Amino acid sequence: MEQYTTKSLAGKLILLATILASGMAFLDGTVVGVALPLLQAKLHATIAGIEWVINSFALALAALLLVSGAMGDRFGRRKVFTIGIALFTLSSVLCGFSQTIGQLIFFRALQGIGSAMMIPGSLAIINAWFAEETRGKAIGLWSGFSGGLAALGPFVGGWLVEHISWQSIFFLNLPLGLLALFITLKFVPESRNPDAKKIDLVGTLLITAGLLGISYGLIEGPVHGWQPFTILSLIIGIIAFIGFLFSQTKVVEPLVPYHIFKSTLVTGANLVTLFLYFALYGTFFFVGLNLQQVQGFSPSNAGLAFLPPILFITFLSGPAGGLADKIGPRIPMILGPAIVGLGFASMALLAGQSVNYFVSFLPGLVLFGLGMALVIAPLTKSALAVEHKYSGAASGVNNGISRIAALLSVAVLGAFALSLFTPRLTQSIESSTLTNTQKEQILSQTNKLGGIEIPRDFDRNSVSLTKGLIGHSFIYSFRFVMGINAFLAFLSAAISFFTIKKIKG
Repeated sequence: MEQYTTKSLAGKLILLATILASGMAFLDGTVVGVALPLLQAKLHATIAGIEWVINSFALALAALLLVSGAMGDRFGRRKVFTIGIALFTLSSVLCGFSQTIGQLIFFRALQGIGSAMMIPGSLAIINAWFAEETRGKAIGLWSGFSGGLAALGPFVGGWLVEHISWQSIFFLNLPLGLLALFITLKFVPESRNPDAKKIDLVGTLLITAGLLGISYGLIEGPVHGWQPFTILSLIIGIIAFIGFLFSQTKVVEPLVPYHIFKSTLVTGANLVTLFLYFALYGTFFFVGLNLQQVQGFSPSNAGLAFLPPILFITFLSGPAGGLADKIGPRIPMILGPAIVGLGFASMALLAGQSVNYFVSFLPGLVLFGLGMALVIAPLTKSALAVEHKYSGAASGVNNGISRIAALLSVAVLGAFALSLFTPRLTQSIESSTLTNTQKEQILSQTNKLGGIEIPRDFDRNSVSLTKGLIGHSFIYSFRFVMGINAFLAFLSAAISFFTIKKIKG
């Protein structure tokens, strides 16, 4: 099978198609993240409601990534990739026409299905068509320029949300999707695993039921109380997930081929992916809420605040991937997560109300961006260090783990933050000078976290007092969340130290 380099025309066109497709998904993530506070206010949503806007997408993506990788191996990577682009583009338009939170959540799930077919396909195509000596650079360029598209998200999305409407942010994907579709159909060659024969449907159903049950329980339990149905959902989800892991040892062609984990390089890379991306997605979610709901940033200014780390990832991931090709993945995969951990720790220590962005947020975001730029390419290449015929499965496993991390991050950290926020705010409100009626109006909304709406009949002093107490309680939970994320980043560096032994890329 002919292979290409990043300098050949064919290689550049293949890379462009994968960058555009994956970039849409990353762009969508940064755009929606900036829009969440306004979405919560406009649609009067609880913290669970905006979590589902994120997690309906993440759930569909995480549950179907594995089977999509296997489908690409069997039916053709370009074919599955192309269908994913078309579905993602169409569902983006439907998201833009949504009129209720329920409709938006449903169409976000369709976006997740499209992404599940698109993202592992892009990496599998790169892994199949690029020569070993330039694959790290190709992955670095893919992650960097995909991040470059994502870099447009916070600012452009923030401006659209602020000046037009939240619906308009989803139409950004339309021109990108059409262009990616054209290039893929015309220039990307087909590839598949000739030995792949069956799709593990039982495994797909079990992983979907497991993730849905666990995420539903973790999101709804803290908000609406641990009702019997919520607890049952959590139990069923855990049982289904365990069943999925067990089932993978019994089928001939599992979604997760355990033999790829015989390599400590692959195992270590996937463990780092789980912990580091859990911390990453949790940080984006809570820093975004902090900037707008506590610090008072407008959507466009909040978008600008996120540009430094995204720009670092955009412009440094390619060179970092080339460096990892020369020196091997070990050093970048130790230093990268450690630098990310320092960034998260910085934001945990410097968090406060009405703080200076350049002192409390910027240093941490810069360290975060530098660390991620250093680790992304060697991490991805290490996770895909398998035989070519297993490229789709390995890509699906690694992407599935990163999306499971995203799904669990928002659900687990959201539940944890709410468990700290509610008693803290309750204690503060109860001991305040607000009237009993005012206290009830605020405490009935604790499930909105920092998005609590202060009634219009509050006088100026009551508004100022209430905002201060809400902000103080949010920062209290925010510090703990960022501390957890810092710990997980440092844990990722430790895992790399013990498992990433291969010196040459």
